[in-house]
Amino acid sequence: MADHDLYETTVEVTITRDASGSIRIVGPQQAYLVVITGPKLGQRLPLGEQPVEIGRGSTSGLQLDVDSVSRRHARVEWTGQTHKLVDLGSTNGTYVNEKRISECELSDGDRPQIGKVLLKYLAGGNIEGAYYEEIQRLMRFDGLTGINNKSHFEETLNNAVWRSRLNPGAISLIEFDLDHFKQVNDTHGHTAGDAVLRQVAAVVARQVSAGQLLARVGGEEFAVLCNGSPLSTALETAERIRAAVEASTFTFEDLTIPVTVSLGCAERAQGSDEPAQRLYERADEQLYAAKSAGRNCVR
Repeated sequence: MADHDLYETTVEVTITRDASGSIRIVGPQQAYLVVITGPKLGQRLPLGEQPVEIGRGSTSGLQLDVDSVSRRHARVEWTGQTHKLVDLGSTNGTYVNEKRISECELSDGDRPQIGKVLLKYLAGGNIEGAYYEEIQRLMRFDGLTGINNKSHFEETLNNAVWRSRLNPGAISLIEFDLDHFKQVNDTHGHTAGDAVLRQVAAVVARQVSAGQLLARVGGEEFAVLCNGSPLSTALETAERIRAAVEASTFTFEDLTIPVTVSLGCAERAQGSDEPAQRLYERADEQLYAAKSAGRNCVR
């Protein structure tokens, strides 16, 4: 099998299940590794009985051209019952579900991390269905944190502004990011930083009501859309988020990493003709005001 045949890529369009009949089948123990963050988002590596290497080198079955990935980083092997992931002495280590491994048998839904690239292992009966569901999910949700992604957030915000012409109502927005997050990455590494981002997103999601939309809109930047809510509601939600993050314990391996967030809030008043982008910019200005005020606060 030629190297370029080892994996298949997707395009950023909605994929229907009608195409599944033309997909190559590897064998009865077929499984996929799917890229869910980083370059080649949505790319899949079909897995069978033959070992496949993952790395930055041109001979890798799954080539990930990222500085944090070693030339020969890891290898996937078939055990006769399942696939296992083996680290090949990589510089930055190989992780499965945020735990560093030398080798690990994989189960359906496991999330291996190779450098900064997060993968998902899919196995089981309806492997094609699982793959297309994962692609559909990646169109709306952030692969790292599992919350809404920037694209879906922007689409929802723009729709809310457009609909306000017909049904006038206030729209409030919260923007926040992690304080001194660069220090986390510089001190503990990007894998630790990714673990912190996932844990922070989970804490914040518990503070957001069903009528609000939480999204990751940048590296360590998040936003909450409070459609139909005044500024007072956004400020209450923001303070609840701030307090919950400050009170939570964030861990990576044997480390405890303290985290705080700074938040900015803005309101598009009922009847306003302010565009969505300007509302976002005003919330961003308030976020920087919170940073200037000493961080770990709401403005």
